[in-house]
Amino acid sequence: MSNEAQTIRASCHCGAVLIEATLPHGLAAHNRCDCSFCRRRGAAAVTALTDTVHILKGQDNLTLYSFGTKTAQHCFCKTCGIYTHHQRRSDPAETGINLGCIDGVNPRDFEPIAWVDGVNHPSDRSS
Repeated sequence: MSNEAQTIRASCHCGAVLIEATLPHGLAAHNRCDCSFCRRRGAAAVTALTDTVHILKGQDNLTLYSFGTKTAQHCFCKTCGIYTHHQRRSDPAETGINLGCIDGVNPRDFEPIAWVDGVNHPSDRSS
C-alpha cells in the first residue's frame, strides 16, 4: 500500500453526498478511534487535509454532530445516515474521511486496522 498523496472520491450509501479530497499519505494513514463517539460509530478513517475537502454534491443533505469540546465536526448524510467525514479535534487542519465511503475501497482489505487513543485525548484533560 502506497503512502503517496492521492485524490479520492467518497460517497454516502444512497449517493446523495459526494466528496473529493486529497489524502497526503494515501490510504496508508488509516485508523479507528476509541473515543466515546467513534467507538460506537466503528468506521475506520483516512486523513485528508481539510482545505482539500470539497463537497461535490449534497452539501444541503449533510447534517452535523458535535459534542464535548465542539472541535470535531462529524458529518452524516440526512437520507441514509452514513458518516462520511469529520474535521478532527486533534488537528482541525485534518479531516477524517470514512474509509468505507471511498470509491472502490473495502475496509476489510486493510485489516488489521490500528486504533488511536481518543479516550485519553489531551483536550479532555483538566489543566
